[in-house]
Amino acid sequence: MSVVHLRRARTSLVLDARGPALPRVTHWGADLGPVPPGDLPALVDATVAPVVPSSFDAPTVLSLLPEASAGWSGRPALAGHRDRAAWSTAFRLDSLDVGDDDPAAPARVTVRASDADAGLSLTVEVTLDPTGLVLLRHRLRNDGATAYELRELTPVLPVPAVATELLDLTGRWCRERSPQRHPWPMGAWVREGRHGRTGHDATLLLVAGTAGFGFGHGEVWAVHTAWSGDHVTFAERRPTGEATLGGGELLAPGEVLLAPGAEYATPLLYAVFSDVGLDGLSDVLHTHLRARPQHPATPRPVTLNVWEAVYFDHDLDRLRALADHAAEVGVERFVLDDGWFRGRRHDLAGLGDWYVDDAVWPDGLHPLIDHVRGHGMQFGLWVEPEMVNPDSELFRAHPEWVLAAPGRLPPEWRHQQVLDVAHPAAYAYLLERLDDLLTTHPGIGYLKWDHNRDLTEAGHHGRPGVHEQTLAVYRLLDELRRRHPGVEVESCASGGARVDLEILRRTDRVWASDCNDALERLAIQRWTGLLLPPELVGSHIGPERSHTTHRVHDLGFRATTALFGHHGIEWDIGAIGFAQRRELAAWVALHKRLRPLLHAGRVVRVDHPDPAVWAHGVVAHDGSHAVYAVTRLATSVAQVPGPVRLPGLDPRRRYAVRPVPGVPEPATLQLTEPGWLADGGVTLGGAVLATVGLQVPALHPEQSVLLELTAADE
Repeated sequence: MSVVHLRRARTSLVLDARGPALPRVTHWGADLGPVPPGDLPALVDATVAPVVPSSFDAPTVLSLLPEASAGWSGRPALAGHRDRAAWSTAFRLDSLDVGDDDPAAPARVTVRASDADAGLSLTVEVTLDPTGLVLLRHRLRNDGATAYELRELTPVLPVPAVATELLDLTGRWCRERSPQRHPWPMGAWVREGRHGRTGHDATLLLVAGTAGFGFGHGEVWAVHTAWSGDHVTFAERRPTGEATLGGGELLAPGEVLLAPGAEYATPLLYAVFSDVGLDGLSDVLHTHLRARPQHPATPRPVTLNVWEAVYFDHDLDRLRALADHAAEVGVERFVLDDGWFRGRRHDLAGLGDWYVDDAVWPDGLHPLIDHVRGHGMQFGLWVEPEMVNPDSELFRAHPEWVLAAPGRLPPEWRHQQVLDVAHPAAYAYLLERLDDLLTTHPGIGYLKWDHNRDLTEAGHHGRPGVHEQTLAVYRLLDELRRRHPGVEVESCASGGARVDLEILRRTDRVWASDCNDALERLAIQRWTGLLLPPELVGSHIGPERSHTTHRVHDLGFRATTALFGHHGIEWDIGAIGFAQRRELAAWVALHKRLRPLLHAGRVVRVDHPDPAVWAHGVVAHDGSHAVYAVTRLATSVAQVPGPVRLPGLDPRRRYAVRPVPGVPEPATLQLTEPGWLADGGVTLGGAVLATVGLQVPALHPEQSVLLELTAADE
């Protein structure tokens, strides 16, 4: 065995695998350069903690699976028992496989270990992606003659002592992805999700960083638990000096019972390091996601969803007229939302009866689909397969298909219960209905897959059922995608309650929030973008008065906010005048022109001292082109907030900066423009723009200005 040094991009990972115990990660962070192999053992030995008074007689070693048998007294990485035995482990290293030959390919280490006394085998898979992203997974096998009840198995990674602050995200319906930040104290900061889905309050990333880190500066380490059911993500600092980040599935008592020979695999833990702040984390994650084979390869179509236009009032003539207006303004995908299936005139009934309602659609969906496709637009449809209304033919026929504790139903939520997708008959019904829907309507190219309630008392055959439910939903999506490979799927869950990298292995975008209020959406999209690139995040222009907050915004502010994502409209554009539709068409055309940049470039966010001023942008990877939005959120003491720096540009190039042409400017702009803007623009070096910045207009609250930059030598 040996000391292994993995290097990719700007990241190094050093693994001490000299045995006989499990390997430990000696370093995860900044690239160490080509360390001579003979220096690696010395590097490892130099990081071993001293023995201090009132402690173990030998140094405590934090391995890939921290164990009490090695002196670990923090959160257990493995918890379980075999009829109250085998409750503690002492794994010994059996083999180590290292694949690190091609710098352009992932570096991989596979660790195999066993504990004969406990009757358990462990496989640890560590991958360092070419972007510098670490992927970590544990596999536990029961080698004993009796069942082993698993309670917890969570991968962890060490973080150096220089990380003294934590940042994570929380939220609620219509206020997802709200950041919270604090010093990293002794003890554990634990984020548990018990919703049976990822959750509105889920932290997409749990970040540890050096004091004062921001979007563009500081060292930061972060983890993401890629699982769509109950999960845990945590940061722990011990008085003995260790600090860790970790995460995995959150299991209920008795939920995973490993039979002899059976194996359990943890969700992937994504771990990422950056020495240039939060934007560096996003750059690694976005690059990784864009390199996936299943990442959307075609331009993301501008989408109109009819929900906030018609709600449950489905009328073919009205919807045809709406499709006409959608085509007029440049929409490329038209989505029919809730209300098309049997008995669904409101949200009290019908869920589960996945047949086109011939009382509303006497000729089926074909006339609308044909009309939409006749305009050259794609057609999409809303579904919510995992849910059922008690007032439905499905529930009346099969009440045993509901996730529930024995003898009672969970409390209703939006008049819904949850179908037990792991029930073979329920799974077969959903697969048959969805497959038939897509087969008989080949014009459907997109499913908005919703999930509108938490899983509460989610029992499967009398046992906790979230684990099996989550895996069954993955299987259902995988099989539908296999049968209908051209159909795209959106992950929607009351908005942003199912946003994680495992659901995104089988879906093509997420709906970040049910809130289309542009002011709320600025924050929701900023922090969702910490994990996901813009093309995976649905971002729509809503009506002038927000459906969820009743706040009123002009079209320019709404459109500027929606520009930076998978662009769309959720608005009754048939009820607005010609002038507004013409302005809307100009914004759609702008998005299409900028789409190659917005959906492939590097996302940057500006650290500005005035919290009422936000700026963000996207810069082409070759530095040739960029677009930034500068927004005043509210009033502040400083009437003139000072120059706004424009990060991410090539410092060696000069850029022509101008307002984005072709869209109306905010009404106040003409009276409050700085000189350079009144002159139609300015040309400056990238280093100057990133270091000094530009004065921007004295915007009123809830107004934005768009700036486009083109390299002057292009």
